[in-house]
Amino acid sequence: MSLETIAAPVATRRLHLIGNAHIDPVWLWRWTEGMQEVKATFRSALDRMREYPDFKFCASSAAFYEFVEQNDPAMFDEIRERVAEGRWEIVGGWWVEPDCNMPSGESFARHALYAQRYFQQRFGRIATVGYNPDAFGHAGTLPQILRKSGLERYMFMRPQPHEKELASPLFWWESPDGSGVLAFRIMYEYCAGPSDIEEHVRRCAAHLDRHGALACFYGVGNHGGGPTRANLDQIARLSRDASLPALTLDTPEGFFDAIERERRAHPLVTGELQHHAKGCYAATARVKRWNRDAEAALAVAERLATVAQLAVGRRYPIDLEGAWKDVLFGQFHDILAGTAIASAYDDARDAIGEAKIIAARAANHAAQAIAWRIDIPLEEDTRPLVVFNPHPWPTRSIVEVEQGGSREDRAILDESGASVPFQHVRSEAITHRRRRISFVADLPPLGYRTYRVADRAVAATATDLSVNGLAMANPYLRVEIDEHTGGIARLLLCDGNVDLLRATAAIGIVIRDPSDTWGHTLTALDDVAGTFHRRRVRVLERGPVRAVVRAETEWRRSRLVQDYAVYADLPFVDVTATVEWREPHSALKLRFPCALDRAEATFEAPYGHTVRVADGSEVPGQRWIDVSGIARSGERAGLSILDRTTYSFDARGADLGLTVLRNPLVAHHDPLPADDMHEFTDEGRHTLRYRVLPHRGDWRDARTVRAAIELNEPALAHFETFHAGPLPQRASFVEVESASVIGAVVKRAEDGDDIVVRCYESSGRDADALIRIAPLGREIRARFRPHEIKTLAVPRDPSMPVREVDLLERPC
Repeated sequence: MSLETIAAPVATRRLHLIGNAHIDPVWLWRWTEGMQEVKATFRSALDRMREYPDFKFCASSAAFYEFVEQNDPAMFDEIRERVAEGRWEIVGGWWVEPDCNMPSGESFARHALYAQRYFQQRFGRIATVGYNPDAFGHAGTLPQILRKSGLERYMFMRPQPHEKELASPLFWWESPDGSGVLAFRIMYEYCAGPSDIEEHVRRCAAHLDRHGALACFYGVGNHGGGPTRANLDQIARLSRDASLPALTLDTPEGFFDAIERERRAHPLVTGELQHHAKGCYAATARVKRWNRDAEAALAVAERLATVAQLAVGRRYPIDLEGAWKDVLFGQFHDILAGTAIASAYDDARDAIGEAKIIAARAANHAAQAIAWRIDIPLEEDTRPLVVFNPHPWPTRSIVEVEQGGSREDRAILDESGASVPFQHVRSEAITHRRRRISFVADLPPLGYRTYRVADRAVAATATDLSVNGLAMANPYLRVEIDEHTGGIARLLLCDGNVDLLRATAAIGIVIRDPSDTWGHTLTALDDVAGTFHRRRVRVLERGPVRAVVRAETEWRRSRLVQDYAVYADLPFVDVTATVEWREPHSALKLRFPCALDRAEATFEAPYGHTVRVADGSEVPGQRWIDVSGIARSGERAGLSILDRTTYSFDARGADLGLTVLRNPLVAHHDPLPADDMHEFTDEGRHTLRYRVLPHRGDWRDARTVRAAIELNEPALAHFETFHAGPLPQRASFVEVESASVIGAVVKRAEDGDDIVVRCYESSGRDADALIRIAPLGREIRARFRPHEIKTLAVPRDPSMPVREVDLLERPC
């Protein structure tokens, strides 16, 4: 259907009453209580169906149905009967109702893949209506993901009218690639009281003056419950009230079907649907770090497991789907948003930790299986080291490994015997028996390279890394650390000396933040209480591979230590920050004020990016943000900040801000309680990694997208022994060759033995990609529209054609 249809008259004004029970499986309670509430709610809905033949009900979240299937099979069979009857509608098509800004693009794809397959297998159908009534905002890239998951309609409630004005509650929502879904913003509430709902129905009905049909949601929610007898009896009485429009007990799919039959024109809305609860993108930092780490670990594990299956015949692990489901459940909007009770995060830590160890086990087994088949001849006084690149493009990767022994006169040799610059860095163990080595490895696409650690002296290799006082420089950049503040005083692009900063950057800034856990009253985090001041700034390391300046700063009872590292031949500043945070009702920001005119601020979104007005508002983002404009030299230049933990940012003109921590009370909804014995979300020690990537041109020229992925998914290094084998000492298995197409997924198909490769166009421009799968002897050429996500199913038999499939792995 086209995004606009020809208007036609409507004979009857009709209010479609949608029976539902919004259930938070975790919020002010733990998942065990949430599971019981799912069962109680579903039991109640089934009982109402026996009592009221016209009653219809809808429920989302495949995880809920799995709860019931595993715990009460008889009730599950009843639900299946009602679904077949058409009175119980499955909506959502995702594993849970997640936060709709912070999960990665691939996480959203997996929500749909596992949920829709579950629905198809158990009920013989998939959901067609996307359904996230309580999510706090919605990324602008979601319509394409929805459409490619079989979800052509979408229901949500937040942001509400006072937070974002829309021309109509019904509209076509379009993502940057041109994909659109028919969307409906739920009016007033997604739930209603257990008894009197007349006022709610009349408020919704009042909006029918401009519409032929609208939906009104009812049913006790949040802690579940669903429609009550009192609700249904009152609806029966109200349906006889001549002052009200026609009332129909319906489902979301029935409502949308009626809307499309009207053939009315609906306005077009492009981009993201924001904002509600801006503070939640920084609250409870630890769960956000766990989520990011687990997403990255699973992506890497799948790629390496696929390569190990193709290259050496290792069986693909069967437990990765369960690990993904742990992560997806942890993305429920009150968990990942950081707004649940403290004990809920013990559960989230354990579940996401299970996912991470499953991923680590799969990646390690795959890497060792491959390394075990490499032909590595014996060479005395050396130890082989195999370094894996988990990305389908070549990388220059930082490698750090530890081994026993006290010798310092070692060398790193590549597979040809050439010496590679390295240096000893601080070991994790405080003992002379362990030493840590750092070097930079040039790695082939989704493959490996074999190095040797040699117990012999080799002449030092000269590098272009210099340290002068607190200034560090390489051929790409020069960074000067301010001895008075511990921040970055100057950041210059070396050839041409373009200075990107207009003021000192990366200083810890303390922001007053009296708002609740959600940040309901927040627009921006800009009420400065103070800045961290210097305790000590010193050169910590200087060697052929890297130089490090450590800045120790403090503010009241809190401490911030930042290690700024510059590598000999890498174009960024690598920063490790350790925070001891003791400031209640405060936020910690790091700011990067750039000297750029006509600046444009860009933020990563799920499988894409979003350009926003740089007005200082607090906004969500993912692994990178960028500001690009015209430098003082007249050149176009910019600064990208890449991070491993943060989801909350701001941009004011050419000034970028990272919100590192927020410290409201745990699960606190306004007003502020008088009791002072409550727990705060982010008290204690935190460690974060971020990179400062200065560049000419814009973020596309800097390959910021790939650089951010590489930070989050680093190379894997594995010590090996000497043995014969069929594999060479350097190999590439999968490559996606393109300036802007990102190879995000390489995995085994859910059904059969095909290899699934998922890519997305990252720059907003038409692009071509050449995909090589060496073990299959395949070369695949693919054309991408701007922002397009494309999934390919590649048969192992080279005589069989490659097929494009959707996110559910169905033929397009």
